[in-house]
Amino acid sequence: MTEVTAHHLENSTKQATATISYQIAMPQPQTHLFEVTLHLQGYSSSTLDLKMPVWTPGSYLVREYAKHLQDFSAISDDKALTWCKISKNHWQVDTTNVSEVTISYRIFANELTVRTNHLDSTHGYFNGAALFFRIPGFEREPINITIQTPHPQWQVTTTLPAVEKQKNTFVAADFDTLVDSPFEIGSHQLYDFEVHSLPHQLAIWGKGNVQVEPMIEDIKKIIEVEAQIFGGLPYERYLFLLHLSAQSFGGLEHKNSCALIYKRFGFCDREKYERFMQLVAHEFFHLWNVKRIRPKELEVFDYDQENYTPSLWFCEGTTSYYDLLIPLRAGIYNVKSYLNNLSKEITAYETTPGRKIQPVSESSFDAWIKLYRQDANSKNSQISYYLKGEMISLLLDLLIRSRHNNQRSLDDVMLKLWQEFGKDEIGYTAAELKQVIESVAEIDLTDFFQRYIHGTEDLPFNEYLEPFGLKLVADIPDEPFLGIKVTSDNARESIKFVETDSPAQIAGIDAGDELLAIDGIKVTANQLSERLKEYQPQDTIEITVFHQDELRNYHVILARPRANKYEVVPLKNPSVAQKEKFNQFLGV
Repeated sequence: MTEVTAHHLENSTKQATATISYQIAMPQPQTHLFEVTLHLQGYSSSTLDLKMPVWTPGSYLVREYAKHLQDFSAISDDKALTWCKISKNHWQVDTTNVSEVTISYRIFANELTVRTNHLDSTHGYFNGAALFFRIPGFEREPINITIQTPHPQWQVTTTLPAVEKQKNTFVAADFDTLVDSPFEIGSHQLYDFEVHSLPHQLAIWGKGNVQVEPMIEDIKKIIEVEAQIFGGLPYERYLFLLHLSAQSFGGLEHKNSCALIYKRFGFCDREKYERFMQLVAHEFFHLWNVKRIRPKELEVFDYDQENYTPSLWFCEGTTSYYDLLIPLRAGIYNVKSYLNNLSKEITAYETTPGRKIQPVSESSFDAWIKLYRQDANSKNSQISYYLKGEMISLLLDLLIRSRHNNQRSLDDVMLKLWQEFGKDEIGYTAAELKQVIESVAEIDLTDFFQRYIHGTEDLPFNEYLEPFGLKLVADIPDEPFLGIKVTSDNARESIKFVETDSPAQIAGIDAGDELLAIDGIKVTANQLSERLKEYQPQDTIEITVFHQDELRNYHVILARPRANKYEVVPLKNPSVAQKEKFNQFLGV
């Protein structure tokens, strides 16, 4: 038992007689304000501390949820209680000689993401960390939640169990469970289905071109494939909550549910639909990897501050590796589509200069200040732990398969982690994670970890792909290298990115500059590539920009072309052994 857990148990034992209940109302949903009432009964301390979480598990950024809280009040027996604010997310109420307390506040909810709250005239959605107070010392106490809908036809969907004979009332076993159980309230569509004789639901809010029946059949296939890896399903019921919007994309994992957001018209186009199924596979895989199999640093959540771990490359990166494989194994797409998707991921990795600067273990640790806070130099100085973690997982899977003739794989690592850590939710250390991978591979991976996880050496893709009859081919364009990314924005050609050590950077061009002309002739983002083809490496060109509204001309010496696309392709004449390993790896 950790020190923090012991502390929670000690405090909850002292005040075990207190009961906690929340009431959530939304009488005017068009104002985007949830009205929250917290009732405490049997309280016996002279002060009541209330803390709003600053982040939510699964999204590693301090989001300051307290910024949306307003109209705080505290009463007992219709008398106002004295209170004060201790810090940005900490309220303290004087409860001397008081046993019942009612706290009221409102939460502004107009941010439609999987990790925030959204309320309007069509629905209400909330993430527990962004709506509820944590009461120090009461984290392990059960909590009742009653929803008051603004319209009688609105329904309430959550994975929390309902309280008998109490309308729209649910109970969370403890605060962690409350945070881990999002609510959808409104006139959303609800579809029931079964897998492994267990009930599942798909809830859809928003208008779009979803074809529900084939989608549910594909979701069932994903569930079956992932359950086979881990030897079953670790829940009694599961909810897929899907929000349809104009442009958004994302997901957030929970133990018994996941929240998904996707483009409303992104389901008829086959490529977009397959991308959605990868999202489903990713978030569903998380119910094992990170929700139950998780790093020691996330074994007990500290909702007041960052929870640092060097292992997000495995939590998210390995999950990203599987979100490409699972739809292939489920028969949702074929090997050609899989290799095409993998090629896109490798291209994204190889064209990120920051991979040579930031180790993936550091990327994991610094998620809180870097990944979700991108700036003009981020691509030069950072690598995503999602992306490089996916690449590392590919190499580890191929290494294990190659050494054991496909009789072992990364699947065996996941199953062993589940058995040793996940079932009992015991956090693993970074050293224990390495030991489990080594035990399956039967090889010392110290050098591998030092080079590719704690270091920034180039990943030897072809060394690992070759035994499987595959190779990575670089596509080099027929234009000299300049080193800028330009987008058209309201008739303004904006330079969004300047690559480190590129001709553009050496000349002094900055991200944020407005591109005007090359050699005195106007150029747009769409024209840039064709214009550069008119020149040769080592040619000097004059680039005209507005830099902070000042007209500037830069003389730029173009460099040799650089690869901008990578493709995983079969070898032309693979050996019998390579063919066999390829077939066993990808199931064809």
